[in-house]
Amino acid sequence: MCMQKKTDQQLVSAFLSGDSLSIELLIIRHKDKVFGYILSKVKDVDLANDIFQEVFIKIINKLNEGRYNEEGKFIAWVMRISHNMVIDHFRKNARVKMIRPTDEFNIFDVIGGKEDCTEDAIVNDQVVNDLRKLISLLSDEQKEVLKMRFYANMTFKEIAEESDISINTALGRMRYALMNLRKLKEKHQINLAVQ
Repeated sequence: MCMQKKTDQQLVSAFLSGDSLSIELLIIRHKDKVFGYILSKVKDVDLANDIFQEVFIKIINKLNEGRYNEEGKFIAWVMRISHNMVIDHFRKNARVKMIRPTDEFNIFDVIGGKEDCTEDAIVNDQVVNDLRKLISLLSDEQKEVLKMRFYANMTFKEIAEESDISINTALGRMRYALMNLRKLKEKHQINLAVQ
């Protein structure tokens, strides 16, 4: 039987029998769904790639340790691991709380450091301007989906309805927009880290 026509369970069994190609096929088969899920939660392509790789390293380790339950579907198991790793990421970063200033109260009035805030504001403004320049280099379709998703906070279903396209097309455009932004960032050697 052709490897690509095998079920997930057959590929898992083949991997456990020593066929390393079968795990590659499983990763390829499910990468869009897993990566898309992770990206939708962390909203950062580089971070999503890191977590995605960690997910499949964990899966390989669990398979090798015999900790895969054959009763469940492979992809459901993978998605559960992905979900847990995203939660772990947010738990690790929960130590740093974001406190946003309001009209009545500004945390920086209490802790001081106005000199640093001015410098940070200049750096952050530069990052925003650099990001706008990179976005302007995207195709119109990618720009539109990116703006609807991140600036208008629309769901992919809403984007699809608004643009009269399928949800898969909206997801694809977003994926390519993020990939292209990453390439443009590297090409133009722009650092998009905010202070």
